Amino acid sequence: MKTRILPLLVLVGALAALAGTVSYAVARATDGGSAYGMMGRGDYTMMGSAGRTTAWYLNGTGKAVPSIAAARERAQRFADRLGLKTAEVMQFTNNFYVQLDDRQGKPATEVLVDPQTGAVTLEYGPAMMWNTRYGMMASDNAMTGMMGGTMMGGGGGMMGSGSSGGMLGAGGMMGRYGGSASWTPSTGSVTTPVSAAQARRIANRWLATQGNGATVAKPDALPGYYTMDTVKNGKVSGMLSVYKQTGAVWYHWWHGHFVAMEE
Repeated sequence: MKTRILPLLVLVGALAALAGTVSYAVARATDGGSAYGMMGRGDYTMMGSAGRTTAWYLNGTGKAVPSIAAARERAQRFADRLGLKTAEVMQFTNNFYVQLDDRQGKPATEVLVDPQTGAVTLEYGPAMMWNTRYGMMASDNAMTGMMGGTMMGGGGGMMGSGSSGGMLGAGGMMGRYGGSASWTPSTGSVTTPVSAAQARRIANRWLATQGNGATVAKPDALPGYYTMDTVKNGKVSGMLSVYKQTGAVWYHWWHGHFVAMEE
């Protein structure tokens, strides 16, 4: 019994932390305040892969981040603790997005840099909840199956992304704040694990329902999911991710408008 209760307690704690982070991010998008100051003193940590404690938050300096180069420097300080390196950096009106690669040059995870304070955190949504290696609840044991499948995968699960989704689904906590709801294809309509080509088709299918003329660029394969830019009239317009286990689509509503990027 105790072995079952402990994972559930860890899960509840992770969900509470995510809820607080996202709620604060919503407030930031509304009033222009900082989305990261809520973490307080010291680095905030959650459970990492195989029970290791992995810091997923780096306190800011209190100084504005004026450029992509400055955002890259802040993100690299975060990446150093995980043995990763910065790759693509994108500047949006609400934040800087930075992809972190492993030593082999493969995409590992995604972080956000607060342009007002320089604070760095794992990106909301897929990087926190779908990443099977660097996410909040990544694990090499049975917990992965619980978090990656029934609890998070789609449909009516607690973290589901279906049209009737759960806590983080279409009608849930993260579904409609400033962006389109997430969506999961019907059971049996996708072959899992989802391939990069299939993820792109799924993403374009979802975008077609939005009616804004956007399509997706080539997917980047991260542990447990794919992330891809959305493109409209030949220009980057946003970003979304597709979960490998269910084909669930999660639009990155928190960025704001695209400004510039650097590989």
